[in-house]
Amino acid sequence: MIVDSALYRAGERDQADSAPRDYAALRAGVRAEGDFVWLGLYQPSQGELDEVADAFGLHPLAVEDALKAHQRPKLERYGDGMFLVVKTLWYVDADDAVETGEVAFFIGADYVITVRHGRGSQLAPARELLETSDDHLLTEGPYSAVHSVVDYIVDGYRDVATELTKDVDEVETSVFSDERTEDSARIYRLRREIAEMRRAVMPLREPVRRFANGEAGIDPDLRPYFRDILDHLSSIVEAIENLETLLSSAFQAHMAQLSLQQNEDMRRISAGAALVVVPTLIAGIYGMNFTHMPELSWTFGYPFSLLLMAAVVAGLWIFFRKSGWF
Repeated sequence: MIVDSALYRAGERDQADSAPRDYAALRAGVRAEGDFVWLGLYQPSQGELDEVADAFGLHPLAVEDALKAHQRPKLERYGDGMFLVVKTLWYVDADDAVETGEVAFFIGADYVITVRHGRGSQLAPARELLETSDDHLLTEGPYSAVHSVVDYIVDGYRDVATELTKDVDEVETSVFSDERTEDSARIYRLRREIAEMRRAVMPLREPVRRFANGEAGIDPDLRPYFRDILDHLSSIVEAIENLETLLSSAFQAHMAQLSLQQNEDMRRISAGAALVVVPTLIAGIYGMNFTHMPELSWTFGYPFSLLLMAAVVAGLWIFFRKSGWF
């Protein structure tokens, strides 16, 4: 469906009353350089997107990618227009899960069309921020809208990286605590979510670099803004790499902790077995009932055997305690 459609003229949103689907009237309002139409769609149907494609002359291959979604972040040129795909990310803390959406951009000389997929990809805040900004970027044309949306999405990446950092810190604290923990499953889950984030962030650097270097043909005044986004992406990539390193170290430490705990358990089991085996050995000897065993006819033989067992067990207990086995 169409979420929002507007004509921007001279850096301001035109308030003229026109139907959202009256694309011809919207484009007819473009009178000067920098004027453009911004059309926002959310999970459009085939018919809705075909209608937009016919009105703006969109390339069928780009339309197919925007309709099916699940594309890798990329920037492609089709004739006089550009097609950009960006992944959106948001974090579900209860599940330690990174959820993904997608935004496809059709960019022309007098229009920008955004096609959103996924419930976490709302772009209204980016549009409102651009319309109320004091930088007057709207006068730079459709690429100002592209910058605003991509910058907003990348800020979301940083929020996700912050949440992942908190969870990784929790894992580290748990791994090195004195309590027995089961962290391997959570470590694996976090590594999988970090990999999901990597697949969204890493490929986006090349399209943003092309914008920042002017290879996409954008106005020189906008290039510093895209360089700023590129710096943010670089810092996020570093954060991802650090998180992967920390999780790998935490997993190795967790496995080492498990090995130490198993060794500790075996020592305690061995010590406990020794406390039982030695009295059993003494009882077994006294239970053989040989004729010439001197203790058989001794009045204090039975108490002596019990005292001997108790003394040996006490001695073993003291020895094991000093050795740290208990």
